[in-house]
Amino acid sequence: MEVRIQPRSEGNQRCLDFRLNTSPHAQILGYRDENGNRVHHFDVPNKHNHLTVTAETIVEVTTPPFVPDALTVATWEELDDLTANDEYWDMLQSSHFARPTELLYQLTRELDIRRRDDPLSMLKSINAAIYTNFEYAKQNTRVDSPIDDALKIRRGVCQDFAHIMIALVRELKIPCRYVSGYIFLQDERSSAAGATHAWVEALLPELGWVGFDPTNNSIAGEHHIRVAVGRDYADVPPTRGVFRGKAESELSVTVRVYPTETPPPSADLSLEANWVPTMHDGYTYEEGGLHQQEPQQQ
Repeated sequence: MEVRIQPRSEGNQRCLDFRLNTSPHAQILGYRDENGNRVHHFDVPNKHNHLTVTAETIVEVTTPPFVPDALTVATWEELDDLTANDEYWDMLQSSHFARPTELLYQLTRELDIRRRDDPLSMLKSINAAIYTNFEYAKQNTRVDSPIDDALKIRRGVCQDFAHIMIALVRELKIPCRYVSGYIFLQDERSSAAGATHAWVEALLPELGWVGFDPTNNSIAGEHHIRVAVGRDYADVPPTRGVFRGKAESELSVTVRVYPTETPPPSADLSLEANWVPTMHDGYTYEEGGLHQQEPQQQ
C-alpha cells in the first residue's frame, strides 16, 4: 500500500513535522515521485481484518506572494516563450480526468473562453465562472467520474471543478496542474467539515505557479495546505493498494485541520467515516486490504 498524505515543503509552506503509523505495525519506506510528492509505502504480510493508518503533521503556512489584479496583454507572448520547450509538456496535454469533450467545448463557447485580455484575468474569469455556473453538491459524481458527469448536471465537488478548470485552461495553452490537499475552513463553500480539498495551479510568467480555487472562487492562500500535485487526480490519490485473498474492503477516512494555538480535538479518528479537512488522517479498511475506489476529494 502507498499513501500520499505528507504536505509539501516549498514556496510559502513548510512541513515542520510528519509522523506516520500503522496498526498492525509495518515498516514504512518512502520516496519522491516524478512530481516531487512524498510517497510512503508499506506491506502487511500477515492475515488481518483491520488496518489503521494515522498521520500527524505540523505545517507552517505563510501569506503567499502578492498576485496583481491583472497582467499585460503582452503576457500571452511571454507565456508562449516560457512554454516553447518541453519542460511543461505534461501540464499542457490532456490527461485521464482532464480532457476536452463536446460538453466542455459547449461550456467554452457559453463562457466565451478564449485568449483575450491577459492570462491572469482569463484565469480569474474561468475560476469565477465555474463557481457561478456549477452547484456544489455531494453524491452526484464519483471519484472516477469523467468531467462530462458534472458538466451534464452542472453539479459536483471540488475534484470535478478542478478537472473542468484544468481542461479549460490547457486549451488556452496555459500549463495547469491538479493540487490535492486540505483547507482550513471558515466560511468557504467547500463541504464545510466534510472533505479533503482540491484546486488547481496555473503557470504564469514572473509569478510562477499560482493557485486558483474554483470551488470557492478564490486565489489559493494561507488557508490552503498543499499535499500533492499532478496532471489530475490519477497522479495524487491519498491511498492506493492491493490485497491478496477473497476479501471485501471498506475505507473510512477522517481529516482535521486546526491552528497550532488551538488544542487538538479529542476524538477517536478511526470511527469517523468522512473526509474532513485536517491534519490528522485516519485510514481504515476491512477484511484483508484496500482495492476499492478512493474517497472523492470534495
